[in-house]
Amino acid sequence: MDGNREKQIFKITLIGSVVNAALIVLKLIAGFIGKSSALVADAVHSLSDFISDVIVIIFVKIAGKPKDKSHDYGHGKFETLASLIIGILLIAAGVGLMINGIETIIRSINGEILARPTMLAFIVALVSIVSKEWLFRFSITKAKKLNSQAAIANAWHHRSDAISSLGTLAGIAGAMFLGDKWRILDPIAAVIVSLLIIKSGYDIVKPCIEELLEASLPEEKEAKIEQLVLNVPGIKYVHNLRSRRIGNGIAVDLHAKMDGNMSLSQAHDIATAAEKAIRDVFGKNSIINIHMEPSADTPKEDTESNS
Repeated sequence: MDGNREKQIFKITLIGSVVNAALIVLKLIAGFIGKSSALVADAVHSLSDFISDVIVIIFVKIAGKPKDKSHDYGHGKFETLASLIIGILLIAAGVGLMINGIETIIRSINGEILARPTMLAFIVALVSIVSKEWLFRFSITKAKKLNSQAAIANAWHHRSDAISSLGTLAGIAGAMFLGDKWRILDPIAAVIVSLLIIKSGYDIVKPCIEELLEASLPEEKEAKIEQLVLNVPGIKYVHNLRSRRIGNGIAVDLHAKMDGNMSLSQAHDIATAAEKAIRDVFGKNSIINIHMEPSADTPKEDTESNS
């Protein structure tokens, strides 16, 4: 990862951190003053966003370090680890919101009259939705251009916070305008939103675990790699293709069959062209190893005379 990419990721993450910090303070104050437990819980969710921003800043800097003696394949998986931590935080925040909502529902069913939220809580929840949705759209666009898994995961964390605030807004509105018996809508909405948040966290964690466990790339991507190599003049057949993801890049090992009569220099140039074809599509950080083999249709006597 070059310095400019790292700076761009740092910039969009810093913007998110500033917005999150402001929303945390705003939601906590409005939640307590505005008598909305859902908004207080939403503030806790924003706090998890803020923590994830800090994690991205730290781990992306580490991931940007070049390879060294202790990390021959670079530090790309530190970025994957950051995404994994963000996903776990997201799940934890969702579980926390769900537990809080269920406890409130039980208290209401047992006869407790829940406090009526005020207009302050309603307005702050609305402000949170607008700002977090804007932050998501801004962050996801930048993150995809930079091909940063951690920044993409963080952008979706912003979206989950917007969804959480949407549920909070619905609960606050129901509690405010539909009467005392409908105040239970606030914790019910929180439980529903918490399930969506947990699902979002799972969607982030799953591919990270697969990468850390050295899962292969999807079949369609392996097929694309094979086709890119076969499109290089001089390569007749590809086999023993193995692949995995390393941070924002990939690692590929494959065997390429070529004319056994060509010189080593020619074979090397062809293999280099194949590597370039893969990197042009999958990123310059991709690690590619191509083992050159003589094609089976190379005449045996010619191969022996050139050995």
